[in-house]
Amino acid sequence: MYLESFTLPADEERLLDERAYCNGNSFGYIDNPYPCRLFSSREFSYIRFQKITIFYGGNGSGKSTLLNLIAERLKLKRIAPFNSGEMFAPYAACCQYEPACDDEGRPLRIPDESRILTSDDIFDHMLAIRASNDEISENKQIARGDWGELRYGDTVRFSGMQDYEKLRLQILARRKTVSRRQFIKRTAGEEVRMHSNGETALRFFQTNLKEDTLYCLDEPENSLSPKMQLELVRQLEEMARYCGCQFILATHSPFLLALGGALIYDLDETPVAVRSWWELGNIKVYYEFFKRHQKYFE
Repeated sequence: MYLESFTLPADEERLLDERAYCNGNSFGYIDNPYPCRLFSSREFSYIRFQKITIFYGGNGSGKSTLLNLIAERLKLKRIAPFNSGEMFAPYAACCQYEPACDDEGRPLRIPDESRILTSDDIFDHMLAIRASNDEISENKQIARGDWGELRYGDTVRFSGMQDYEKLRLQILARRKTVSRRQFIKRTAGEEVRMHSNGETALRFFQTNLKEDTLYCLDEPENSLSPKMQLELVRQLEEMARYCGCQFILATHSPFLLALGGALIYDLDETPVAVRSWWELGNIKVYYEFFKRHQKYFE
């Protein structure tokens, strides 16, 4: 574990007054105070962490905001940008955190590769694969047309560096050990094998989650079927237990909420409270639904 606790600013009104004054002296104002007053209205200011900590709540409850504040204050790496507003940076700068300590009581350093991963990162990853495959497909069409001309057409005359690339391709096309298929593969590239969105998302986590790292995961269940969510649960539990990872999640998923040993903050309550996963409103909705239809499962 690398992060012990995180404390939100206590004097939000001072931050707002200072910013308003910067915007126009005594006539200054702030269009949007976000994230000020979002958590103080729920009497929530102090967060302690376990190896797996979860922020639970409805849309607009502040789950993603908390992850972004932690990521901003700890300077975690990120891929996708986020909407912050004019008060976000000064608010994050006033947040305080305590690192965890080792067995001898020395503060631990947040690992350099620690990062925040969001559902936008996964969607962008999928789009990048599709775009790359489309480009390779176009290059293959060009390479199919070039192969016959280069192999059986006139020999390229080298008169300068502008002819180098075409001469190189002709030498490759005329090698007896290189077939047409191999020529196309080597010049156009090879497409990445596409899977379903859920399979691609799960592979994203399998590839990007490393040992001995702190991760903030924003709704990682997006695009994952229940079966794949359970596979992600298994992976997160193993990495937290055996691989030196600490996870901070924002999620609605009943499968992720049931992660073994997770500390869960219920942001739908005032004051915000720590709850067991089976006490959460979302879980009770699922329970009541299946209870009403229990006869179909007997």
